[in-house]
Amino acid sequence: MNDAIENLDEPLEAPDPAEGIPEHQRLGLPAKVEALLFLSNEPLTVAQLVEACESSESKIEQALSVIEEDCENGKRGVVLRKLSGGFTLASAPGVDAAAKRLFAKPRTPPLTQAQAECLAIIAYLQPVSRPEVARIRGVSSESALTTLLERGLVADAGRSKFGAVIFRTTELFDRLFGLDGLDALPDVTAFDPSPDDERDLRERLLKAGEAREAAQPQS
Repeated sequence: MNDAIENLDEPLEAPDPAEGIPEHQRLGLPAKVEALLFLSNEPLTVAQLVEACESSESKIEQALSVIEEDCENGKRGVVLRKLSGGFTLASAPGVDAAAKRLFAKPRTPPLTQAQAECLAIIAYLQPVSRPEVARIRGVSSESALTTLLERGLVADAGRSKFGAVIFRTTELFDRLFGLDGLDALPDVTAFDPSPDDERDLRERLLKAGEAREAAQPQS
């Protein structure tokens, strides 16, 4: 990495030429990128960092590598993570216990079982309509879906051809569950249900499939 950095036209650690800032206070590119990641509430893409820093893609990628390396091996209290197609700073794993003690009172209540079921259905089947969610669960899901919408975990993705609201997950969902896109969702084949759960799930899915097939227009 050091050789690659030394061969750049402008060194990564070159001072920021911003006017009016004393030279000893000017930041190198890795420090500037780290500051932007700290300030942003959303993951930042390489393209966004290129524009903000007026730099090149290769230099931004190298700066991110410098930050990632510097945060490894427990040297820092934060780590660099790739989420939702961008980069963000997150607390290091070793701080979990201390963070739980500090923030013992959750800002929002945990998801109920009904809300978690609805969220899982939407995550894996999206876009999926409100009636489809209810058919798969076997019960009305109005309240659970309303809560998921209010929390910003799912969003209205338009209307189905039958006029029903269809839902998709949001970037907030990806961030909260540490996913770099939907491809990172756990493999459903790894789920190991009990025989009763498996029978119940199979029946629900078969009924949902039959209902969807029956709703298709006849050719």
